[in-house]
Amino acid sequence: MTILTTDYLEYYLTLVSWIVHNGIWAVLVASGVFALPFLAIVVQEWLKARSEGADEGNKGVLSAARIENRVFVAIVVVMFAGIPFMDVNLGTIQYDSSRSAQCQVSVPQPTETGWSQSFSTLNNQSAKLPVWWAFMHALSRAVTGASVAAIPCGTDLRQMRMEIDATRINDPVLAQEVADFTHDCYGPARAKLFMQRPQLDEAQMHDVTWIGSRFFAETGGYYDSYRSSSPRDAWPYDSTRDAGLAQVNGGGGYPTCRQWWADGSNGLRARLLGQVDPSLLNRLAGWAGFLSRAAVDDSVIRAIASPRQQKLNQGSVYTDYGGQIDKSLPNIVTRAAGDLGIASGAMAAFPAMDVVRQALPMVLALLKMALVICIPLVLVVGTYDLKTVVTVSVVQFALFFVDFWFQLARWIDSTILDALYGQGWGWNRPHSNFDPLVGLNNAFGDMLLNFVMGTMFLVLPAFWMTALTWAGFHAGAIAQALVNSTKDAQTAGAKGGGTGVKMASRK
Repeated sequence: MTILTTDYLEYYLTLVSWIVHNGIWAVLVASGVFALPFLAIVVQEWLKARSEGADEGNKGVLSAARIENRVFVAIVVVMFAGIPFMDVNLGTIQYDSSRSAQCQVSVPQPTETGWSQSFSTLNNQSAKLPVWWAFMHALSRAVTGASVAAIPCGTDLRQMRMEIDATRINDPVLAQEVADFTHDCYGPARAKLFMQRPQLDEAQMHDVTWIGSRFFAETGGYYDSYRSSSPRDAWPYDSTRDAGLAQVNGGGGYPTCRQWWADGSNGLRARLLGQVDPSLLNRLAGWAGFLSRAAVDDSVIRAIASPRQQKLNQGSVYTDYGGQIDKSLPNIVTRAAGDLGIASGAMAAFPAMDVVRQALPMVLALLKMALVICIPLVLVVGTYDLKTVVTVSVVQFALFFVDFWFQLARWIDSTILDALYGQGWGWNRPHSNFDPLVGLNNAFGDMLLNFVMGTMFLVLPAFWMTALTWAGFHAGAIAQALVNSTKDAQTAGAKGGGTGVKMASRK
């Protein structure tokens, strides 16, 4: 039988746990301890019948019937949940990497791990599984996998926004050329616009606020009338275009602003676009299907070339109960102080929560291993009771299903910006003009949401374990184990953020 796992740490620990499980069961059988529950069953039923008092001489028959029923159940439990006789063949579920990235569900690739692609032995020891636990593993993995697959796929807009925000013009010559273009072209064109005051619609008013304005490039009298004040090697000297201007030894000419900006691969626009990772542009264009590729590219160029980030959404996105509806001065001061506190606290909290998110799947795999190892002893102590088997089965399923809550929390964290800023295109959309840095003026709200989403990786599994108590199964200790096992990692991650703050303050 093939037992499927979703990551290579679980792949390895599952094999380890069942080998240890087999060893413990062999010790119980060899020592005879596995038979003690049958003696305990006889004694328990005899004492139970004795405590109920005389009943016209039928107590012996009733006690024998009870013993027979419990022994029969115990034999079934031993056969199906105790004796390991099915050879285990471990395999991993294969994921399409591109689909995994889109759906925010990923798994380490074989080349990224130290594990072999397929193995079923460890130190020349192979593992065997009891029928019931093999069935529960397959059922738990199937239900969890189907639940994860039910999570809608989305675009990681948060990651794209961070990548665009981190993109800089690395070439100092190109950065200086952007400054020259602003001085020679954009400044004069904008001054002329203010003097002439043409009628502009809302889109055009937004368009003329950056150096790559299509209005300036396509409307006569603007970029076609102004030129570079210094020669540019990419455009050879043209006696007609550059009449009256000095020729230099390098042969460079004086392109018009329209040429300077949009002239093929030599144009400033194309060279600025070259500063951005092509895969990032493709992902952004795939998400922003409501825009042309040229419009998406212009938006990215605008983000990296502008001296300031454009604030397109002036409204609040998140509902809160802070301050008054019409904020007074004390409310504003309080909010500013709170924003400052969130910003400084994020330097420690975000690394800490990121470490927790990385550690949780490892802890979960170790807890699954611990449960498998405990099964033989739990069955013996529970006298092969059917209720014990059901309880352990539910706990095993609960452990597997915790992975779904992790995946759900990560999906929400990754796509919530898309939901807040990327839906409802038209007059009702949150912002009136496309900006790949959507909602940047709500950065503090997003940061506060980050705090909340970070805790969801612990809160959602805890809620799931609590929900099981409604059905009479107590598994809350699992959630507490997740918290306790990641506490040290969280503390260490927070120290890393605090160290960064101290280093920055010293500079």
